Amino acid sequence: MSTAHTNAPRRVPVTRELVLRTAVDLADAAGIDALTMRRLAEELDLGVMSLYYHLPNKEAILDGIVDVIFGEIDEALTDLPPAPGSWKTELRSRILGARAVMLRHPWAPAIIESRPSVGLAMARYVDALIGIMHSGGLDYDLIHHAMHALGSRAYGFVQELGESQGGGDGLEQMAAEIPNLVEMLTQVRHDDPESTLGWCDDQVEFEFGLDLILDGLERLRR
Repeated sequence: MSTAHTNAPRRVPVTRELVLRTAVDLADAAGIDALTMRRLAEELDLGVMSLYYHLPNKEAILDGIVDVIFGEIDEALTDLPPAPGSWKTELRSRILGARAVMLRHPWAPAIIESRPSVGLAMARYVDALIGIMHSGGLDYDLIHHAMHALGSRAYGFVQELGESQGGGDGLEQMAAEIPNLVEMLTQVRHDDPESTLGWCDDQVEFEFGLDLILDGLERLRR
């Protein structure tokens, strides 16, 4: 009996994990608006109906890619060296580690904020932050306030007050009505606007706000 041989490459089995990883890669390469069931099926060389076997709809895919992002955060934090010093040092290190992941996926903050429920991967991340603060001497009442104060900053990004395409351009015409805003935008310029996850959300501003919150929490803890 003879065995037939072929040079055709072995097809990688399609799994839920592969579908979600491909979805993240597609969003990175082409933007989140390019992530459709049809486009994702094409990337996987599947029929759309076959894709539904793994995930029933786009909402399930969006929930799943949030889990992927927080899985990446967990991996990144596992590789972090131990943070010496206080609870503040450890918490700061973890949040900045999460931010590094968000900067790799600039579309992710909007998707995270759009999800109606918290997945297990995100919940585990939050649980770890709470554990750090509690081990550092903060009671649960203060931790509850802390989570509200941190908001999305706990995940490595912030929701800004507004967005502007032109920065201060055009505002000078309204200087008589908004003199303080125009004066601030005239004097303050950001050197690296491409490194942001939102309007005026660069690394310096992110860390400035984070340190204000952590210093305030330490004062209240005492």
